[in-house]
Amino acid sequence: MQDKYDVIIVGMGPSSIFCAYELTKIKSKKKILLIDKGKRVEKRICPIKDTGKCLKCKPICNIIGGFSGAGAFSDGKLLSYHLSSYNKSAKDLYIGGKDDSYIKKYYPNSKIKAVMKYVDNIYLEFGEASSLKGMERITEIHDLQEKAKKEKLSLIDVPIRHLGTEKSHELFYKLEKYLEKKVDMLFEEEIIDLIVEDKKVIGIISKNKKIYADKVILAVGVDGSSWLEQLCLKYKIKKRNGYMDIGIRYELANSTMQYVNDLLYESKIIAHSKCYNDKIRTYCQNPSGFVTPETYDNGYTLVNGHAYKDKKSNNTNLAILVSYKFSSPFHQPIEYGFNIAQKANLISGGTVIVQRFGDLLNKEKTTSQKMKKNSIKPTMESAYPYDLSYILDYRTINNLIEFIQRVDKIIPGFANNDNLMYGPEIKFYGNELIINKNFETSLKNLYSIGTGGGLTIGLMMASASGVLMARVLEEKN
Repeated sequence: MQDKYDVIIVGMGPSSIFCAYELTKIKSKKKILLIDKGKRVEKRICPIKDTGKCLKCKPICNIIGGFSGAGAFSDGKLLSYHLSSYNKSAKDLYIGGKDDSYIKKYYPNSKIKAVMKYVDNIYLEFGEASSLKGMERITEIHDLQEKAKKEKLSLIDVPIRHLGTEKSHELFYKLEKYLEKKVDMLFEEEIIDLIVEDKKVIGIISKNKKIYADKVILAVGVDGSSWLEQLCLKYKIKKRNGYMDIGIRYELANSTMQYVNDLLYESKIIAHSKCYNDKIRTYCQNPSGFVTPETYDNGYTLVNGHAYKDKKSNNTNLAILVSYKFSSPFHQPIEYGFNIAQKANLISGGTVIVQRFGDLLNKEKTTSQKMKKNSIKPTMESAYPYDLSYILDYRTINNLIEFIQRVDKIIPGFANNDNLMYGPEIKFYGNELIINKNFETSLKNLYSIGTGGGLTIGLMMASASGVLMARVLEEKN
């Protein structure tokens, strides 16, 4: 450990890991430090499996912070560089939920595809080989897409490589061991500020020390989005309001989703609501998966989901998210999202709320008695049965109901009254830093990659952004 580096990378999520990895592979002579307030991946143990409830681990939730970030506890789904039957041409390359990605702005699809292939091979090198889902039964996929079109739904078939939660742990542990021989890594060290002189960044300040660097890369992930928002306000770092995704985690029987799960593993369904024309989409589908809480650094608990490679449940869970983009003078989308989380946590006593879909339709509260009789048994037993209309606004509730009922026409049972809605689920990439083609922000020598700064969505593209960042650093020498 030293006091001066060529590059400091704040955060240890996939974008950070792959940036450091790529710098080592191209034999960069740069002195590199990775720093995170979370723990090593092998020490990131969620106590909920023993306690039955979220203990709000400090200084950061073990599910979303530490080496590999939220990626370590996700179910490890990687978008493939293979073009699906839906995306036959390079111009239709699907890279995730962002329609106006900076990566697509600055890089041609041919280069993005090459980087995705490169990243995919690294994951295969450090993990076990996993077959691609969604590359077979093309005729049946097309038939389902045609059904979706009739309901004005877009079913995007993207080949997926599924690692599984426990396999993600093993894979990132191997990457951690590889990197700690090549670069310096500092765990459980919270960054509180930047060191700025003459309008350029020259280092960072943690709770325990000052560390200087020629370049600082922010790769904070979703858990650091609130901190990053405050940093932007303090140093007048240019940003724009990105999309804020607000919605629920939906849980239903595997038997309802069996055909789609077998066909695609993850169905990405996109629609625009008839009343408001808001974009609504499914995200992070987990066949035989588990709904789980995640607690952010301000103490608010939201909901997410994952799936193991070996351990299975009887349910499938997926996010249903409504995308909103706010205009000036509004400039604090992260705070807006946490206000929703605050309401939910106040009502539920610090956890997430669960409601039967039928109760939401009938404008009734879900009770413990109703949950006991419900045919769909919750995989997150600590969720509080109540009424989501207390925390989600009228517009969002109506968008969700409309979407679920439309999807039911192509997936019968999707609108079953016993299906469970957990909330809120919010994706914090609404604070989008304005960067140039070199990933540099308006504050000199400060760079941004990954999800926290609004650049990417998903494991694959976060990893790819890290590789591209590393190559930019070497090209500038």
